[in-house]
Amino acid sequence: MPNEFVKRSLDEIRFWSRIMKEHSLFLKLGFRCEDTQLIQEANQFYRIFEQIEAKSHSFTDTTDPEQIKHFNMEVHSAVSHIWVFKRKILGLIIQCKLPGGNNFPLLVDHTSREANYFRNRLEELNTGRLEPLPDAIIDENVFFLRIMADHAKFIGHLLDPSERQLVEQARNFSQDFDQLLFQAIDLSGMRPQSQTQPLLDQFLDQNRVSVVSLRDFKKTARDLIEACRIKSIIHPLLADHVFREAERFLHIIDLFEASLTGKEVTG
Repeated sequence: MPNEFVKRSLDEIRFWSRIMKEHSLFLKLGFRCEDTQLIQEANQFYRIFEQIEAKSHSFTDTTDPEQIKHFNMEVHSAVSHIWVFKRKILGLIIQCKLPGGNNFPLLVDHTSREANYFRNRLEELNTGRLEPLPDAIIDENVFFLRIMADHAKFIGHLLDPSERQLVEQARNFSQDFDQLLFQAIDLSGMRPQSQTQPLLDQFLDQNRVSVVSLRDFKKTARDLIEACRIKSIIHPLLADHVFREAERFLHIIDLFEASLTGKEVTG
């Protein structure tokens, strides 16, 4: 029988190690050609997370939990190091020590928040201290709504300004997700009184509608970029990267709703 701890650990590592690997590439592409040390470090992190991703697929849901616990610790160490790397880059950019680079400070901060999220999840799994469902619903949504709002901002800034309609759509998504994030923060501040099933169910339903719309927009943008049908400086892999994160958020919303209502998750 599959062990739930093993299953959840492998699911998190398979998804997030790929994300960390791609962050390394995106950051490298944003450095100046003279930033050879940073480029070398980014390449090293790419290889590390490529190896972690490959190793995660060598395990199965029936692997010995102790083996997975050690693997989680190994991955945790790598994620901690890439978090430090990302924060170092953020400091250099904000202090104007990397003038002319193409990494937005918010993008670097965004990638570091995802690394911290991944690191915390590995700690929770290894210690068995996962949040109670009502807290997890609010905290995961606060995290992912901010991620989605960031994505909309990045898309709007990386599209060519002449793509006026797509830029406007991205701006509208940014405003929509900012509002959803503020609502989630308000709900969080009203805890524990706000943690009733009707409120949480409505919270998830409302967020799902907006995430589905953004996911579909990202999918369209990805397909258009891959077909070279729109003007932008968005790397095709970045377009797919943000699409996968929206899919991940939708899957988490579905899992939460299933836990709240007893419905089965399909797909």
